[in-house]
Amino acid sequence: MDIALARTFLAIVEAGSFIRAAERLNISQTTVSARMRSLEDQLHRPLFVRNKTGASLTPAGEQFLRHAPALVQLWERARHEVAVPPGRRAVLAIGAEFSLWDPLLIHWLLWMRREAPDLALHAHVGLQEELMDQVAEGVLDIAVMYAPRYRAGLKVELLAEERLVMVATPPDGTGRPPDYVQVDWGPEFALRQGAGLAAQGDLALHTRFGPLGLGYILEAGGSGYFRMGAVRPHLESGRLALVPGAPEFLHPAYAVHAGTGDPGLIQTALDGLRSVAAAGPTGREGNATPASRQAPSAFRRRS
Repeated sequence: MDIALARTFLAIVEAGSFIRAAERLNISQTTVSARMRSLEDQLHRPLFVRNKTGASLTPAGEQFLRHAPALVQLWERARHEVAVPPGRRAVLAIGAEFSLWDPLLIHWLLWMRREAPDLALHAHVGLQEELMDQVAEGVLDIAVMYAPRYRAGLKVELLAEERLVMVATPPDGTGRPPDYVQVDWGPEFALRQGAGLAAQGDLALHTRFGPLGLGYILEAGGSGYFRMGAVRPHLESGRLALVPGAPEFLHPAYAVHAGTGDPGLIQTALDGLRSVAAAGPTGREGNATPASRQAPSAFRRRS
C-alpha cells in the first residue's frame, strides 16, 4: 500500500474533514478524495461518511484507525534504519518546541555525543502540533513540549518543572513603568496570570517565542515572564532583576514518544533529557525540578 494513503487517512481523522486535511497536507481536495477512493478500493470497504459538518469514520474506518498509525511509524522506522550512516548503529530523531531548543536541545545533543556516540542524531525545532504529528507518524522518535494533547498510540512523560518568573530591566530614569512583553506560555498560564500584571506597563510585544521576547527586553528594556533557566545568567550579571511581589508559576516540560518506538533508543533519549533538564543551562543542579517517569494523570488521557 502507498504509505501516502495512510498519512492522508490520518490527516482526515485529525482534521475532521477532507477540506481541512487538504489544507494541512498542502494538497488539493481532489487529491485527498482520490487517495481515499484508492484506499477504500484496496480495503473493499468505505472508511468515511461525508456530511455538511465534515467527515466521520465508518465501522471499517474505526478498525483501520487501529492500524494506520503503526503502518506509518513502521515505514518511518524502516526508512531510518536503512539510512543509518556507516559506523553508527541507529538513528535517533528528536524535536522540540521553539522555546525549548536553547539550551535544552543543545545540551541534550552534547550529552548524546558524549554518552551515546554510536547513534546518529536528527534534531528538529517546530510548533507543538507539527511535532505531535511527526511523532505519531514515526518521523520523530521523541518530542519535547510544554502542553501535549492526548493522542492514541503516544505516551507522555513529565521531564521537569521549571519556574516562570517575572523579570525587568533596570529603571530607565523616566519614572514610567517598563514596557511589558507578553509571552504566550499556554492557556493555563494565561488564566493564572490574569490581566492585571500586563497593566504594569504598555504592552510592547506579544509573542509565542520566549527567546524572542527575552532578547527584545534585553535590548530595548521592559518586563515579562520567562523561564528561570533562561534568565538566570542575566539575573546574575545584573542586566535583569526579579520583579518584587510578582507571583511565580510552575511550567512543566513533557516528552512525547510513540509506544511502538525502539525502547532502548527512547530510554537513552529520556535519560539524557532528564539529565540536562536537572542540570539547567549552567550545569548546576536545581534550575529545573526533575520529574518522575510518568506524566500526571491529567496528561495520561485527555480528550
